[in-house]
Parts: sequence; C-alpha cells; structure tokens
Amino acid sequence: MKLTKLFSSLLFVLAIGNLSMNAQNQPMPQQEKIEVSDSELSEFAQVFQQIRMVNQEAQQEMIAVVQEEEFELKRFNEIHQAKMNPQQEIETTEAEDKKYKVVVDELQTIQPKYQEKIETVISDSDLSMERYQQLAMALRSDQSLQQRLQEMMKS
Repeated sequence: MKLTKLFSSLLFVLAIGNLSMNAQNQPMPQQEKIEVSDSELSEFAQVFQQIRMVNQEAQQEMIAVVQEEEFELKRFNEIHQAKMNPQQEIETTEAEDKKYKVVVDELQTIQPKYQEKIETVISDSDLSMERYQQLAMALRSDQSLQQRLQEMMKS
C-alpha cells in the first residue's frame, strides 16, 4: 500500500534524517568509503532490525490516527503527497482540510516518542550515534557494503 510505504519512508527519514541533523555540524566526506568490520556491520544490522520494529509500531499508530478521524487512508495519502509537493495540486473539501490538520497535528505529537525510542535503540547498542550515522550514510552509496548487510540480514 502506498500509504504504508509513505509512512515507512517518513519514519526512515525520521530515523536517519533527524540523527544526521545532529551531525550536520561535522563535515563528512560523502564519496569516501569507510572501513566497516563484520562485527560492526552485524551490530548495525541488529540495530536496524530493532528500528524497523519501532517503525512498524509507529506506522500502526499513525494509521490508527488517520482512521480515528474517519479519513480514508488512500485519500489522506493523496492529500499528504500534494501538500508535500508544491507542484502537485489537489482539490479538498473544508472537512478534509480540517481532518488533515487534526491528523498531522496528532502525528507531530507522537513523532518525538518514536524518535526517542529509535535513539534509545542506537544508544543501547555498541555503536555510537555518530558511528551509526556514518554507517547509515555509507550504506546509501556503497553497494558492496549494502550487499554485506543484506547477506548478514538473511542469516
């Protein structure tokens, strides 16, 4: 479902984006490959799996918030995508605008709870927040590192 993908991507951005905002003050070369031991990558894989579980929990709560407002998930998704993309226009009713605002406000109030859970998962691991960020950024561009991670997650 597109909404599920949207929520998942929002949560991933939340997990990685907010963490990387903390690291913006520290310059990090984008193209430079970093050395990652198998044990470190294994720890990252475990943390990543735990974060996925937190994301699934958050996703369920977010969907419930949308449904509590008697908003059809598909329609909420259409409106949300249009609001996030200034080039996309969408016609909404006054009632939809009100529901949308209520839902978004509620989602913004629950976001910090899940952000805190994600930060706790990382801080409880053997990885520092900075190192987790470095690995997450490296995984975006390093295909061999991506393959190593995928292999670890299969076993």
